[in-house]
Amino acid sequence: MKITTKYESNIQNRSQLKFYLGILARFRTYWKYAIARKIARNKGANIGIETILSIKFSKLANANLQIGNHSSIQTEKIDLRSPVKIGNNVIIGSNTEIISTSHNIDSIEWEHKYYGIQIEDYVWIATNVLVLPSCRKIGYGAVIVSGSVVVKDVEPMTVISVNPAKPFKFRVNVHSNLVVESLLGGDLITYLKT
Repeated sequence: MKITTKYESNIQNRSQLKFYLGILARFRTYWKYAIARKIARNKGANIGIETILSIKFSKLANANLQIGNHSSIQTEKIDLRSPVKIGNNVIIGSNTEIISTSHNIDSIEWEHKYYGIQIEDYVWIATNVLVLPSCRKIGYGAVIVSGSVVVKDVEPMTVISVNPAKPFKFRVNVHSNLVVESLLGGDLITYLKT
């Protein structure tokens, strides 16, 4: 037996008028995000279905960017000089900066060092977080609290905070019933299916 989520019951309990008003409210926003996905894909990025990203970030995209399904990327401050792999149902808040490339400080040529980063499914990186190149993996379901500076890999289901970010608790569940694209009104298709 299928369990009805809060999202589904809220939509299914609407009057017909409110349901149609909901479609109108989502229509423009959905197409804005659809255009952003198309731009990023045309620039070589691998973008999953119903993923939310801004037009500004999509114009910066390249073949180093891979984002899974139903993720919400609310920042354009992601360094794409190295591979950046973002999983499914990931939420990255506004003004968060992810740096994936650095310099060889012991070199007289000061050449780049390309690291890259993998962000696994169900991760939530809040607003104003700084992720440095020494962090190469953020594990499944991890949460990074707003204002944190991440200097090393983050274990799955860990909640980390401060500068440098340290674990202070473990997450019990991931946000598996959340329709991530609904956070910014990009859920037209899911809304219609519900």
